[in-house]
Amino acid sequence: MRTGVRAVAGRVTGLLPARADLARMRHAPGRDLLAGLTVAVVALPLALGFGISSGLGAEAGLVTAVVAGAVAALFGGSNLQVSGPTGAMTVVLVPIVAEYGPSGVLTVGLMAGALLVLLAVLRAGRYVRYIPAPVVEGFTVGIAGVIALQQVPAALGVPAPEGEKVALVAFEAVLDFAARPDWTAVAIAGGVAAVMLVGARWRPTIPFSLLAVVVATAITEAARLDAERIGGLPAGVPAPSVAFLDPSQLTALAAPAFAVAALAALESLLSATVADGMSVNQRHDPDRELFGQGLANLAAPLFGGVPATAAIARTAVNVRSGANSRLASLTHALVLAGIVFAAAPLVERIPLAALAGVLLATAVRMVEVGSVRAMVRATRSDALVLVLTAVATLALDLVVAVIVGMLVAGALALAALARDASLDQEELEGHLPPGDHTEAERALLAEHIVAYRLDGPLFFAAAHRFLLELSEVADVQVVILRMARVSTVDATGARVLGDAVDRLQARGTTVMVSGLRPGQLRPLESLGTLPRLREAGCVFDTTPEAISAALDAVRRSGVLSAEDIR
Repeated sequence: MRTGVRAVAGRVTGLLPARADLARMRHAPGRDLLAGLTVAVVALPLALGFGISSGLGAEAGLVTAVVAGAVAALFGGSNLQVSGPTGAMTVVLVPIVAEYGPSGVLTVGLMAGALLVLLAVLRAGRYVRYIPAPVVEGFTVGIAGVIALQQVPAALGVPAPEGEKVALVAFEAVLDFAARPDWTAVAIAGGVAAVMLVGARWRPTIPFSLLAVVVATAITEAARLDAERIGGLPAGVPAPSVAFLDPSQLTALAAPAFAVAALAALESLLSATVADGMSVNQRHDPDRELFGQGLANLAAPLFGGVPATAAIARTAVNVRSGANSRLASLTHALVLAGIVFAAAPLVERIPLAALAGVLLATAVRMVEVGSVRAMVRATRSDALVLVLTAVATLALDLVVAVIVGMLVAGALALAALARDASLDQEELEGHLPPGDHTEAERALLAEHIVAYRLDGPLFFAAAHRFLLELSEVADVQVVILRMARVSTVDATGARVLGDAVDRLQARGTTVMVSGLRPGQLRPLESLGTLPRLREAGCVFDTTPEAISAALDAVRRSGVLSAEDIR
């Protein structure tokens, strides 16, 4: 008991910040402070927009960026990661808000945070590397589509219809707009999105998102347009009041909490991997990253924030701005905190359509067209996985979409492995014992002894094909199975091989095996295939040894005389 407690305590201690983190923050503070300020400027409109999209309001988005951003910066596993509200997370939160209200979201955030901390202690962070690239690309494309569809009502200046299916909600909003068209909101949203997209190509370092929102707000105020506004932030108050659900409802929120935790883990670890690739000599700790995100999601709901995760776009801005340590992402959170307290009256005047334009442009920029095109052209399997994951993300739950993508990718990979597995007949001539063998001798050997080489994995997806092929072997005295090129054997493969041996032996054919590797022994022994062959003296280290034994067996049977084979 004490040993287990000490082990857990040791793991938790290993997840806490180290002195090296503080030392790195002192290395180039000027660069980190400038990078943090740049990221804060970019993050402000995104935090407001994602807060509104989640259903809890702009203030919830800002609080999440401040609290979760600071906690994840201190305790996370990446020196460059920037955390806060994200589009992917808001997609998951919308149905939770619709069914359980704001208190349900806050409770789910706490539960998800606890799950992330547990995953970190269990060292589960390393397994994200097994997610196929087409699944990630399809997931990103699907999320971009969902975010764009969510902005349709605000971009058209119509009330958001009720419903959880974003495509249907967007369609109803279009019908509502067509009945009573008002092009003011469309112009604002389209102008902001256009400025962001064109500006990003022209001068990527300039925060066009903030500039576009400021200009749109100024024009709106000057013209005194009667546009829908963001709910106000009381000056000096960083968060709305906190209310959590009754404990009896925790069971109903378990599934949403698992979905939020899975998404936070997935998006954060993928973002950290992207940050490593963009930087030099930076490597994140996946378990520490899960730990930091868990603490961030435990802290944010206590201040009225929504569940958070690492933000790939903001992390990329952080890296490109010259960030070197956690001080940059911590600065980003502190700058946003200052805005919450000092500029709340200005923030409340931003029109919804302007934030909708920000998120529409963000959705467009999320999709790397070149990467998607290359993935689709790679193989048909990759294209299928990407498209199915994207469609599932649009039509289903995000975590379900990833599961669907993983299952399809796994099934296609197994099918490809099964196709690579083969059973080929080999010529005996190259393996005959030393001697001068005539054509007649070789013909007699080929008539009574046959050798097969097994290539690839002998596992459940390919084993039955092996059985069928072996069962069709012509009547011969001895069958030699060369196993040296078999990459792996599972229980199904061992059982099917045993069945094939039994069928051949029932026909009077002796089966010999050569070239077994250590990794193949356990399943063959546990299923009883290998012990039977060993008992009959039919297991050999090399193929020449097996052929020599086969020659002896044929001679003993009386089919060939000693004079036939010298």
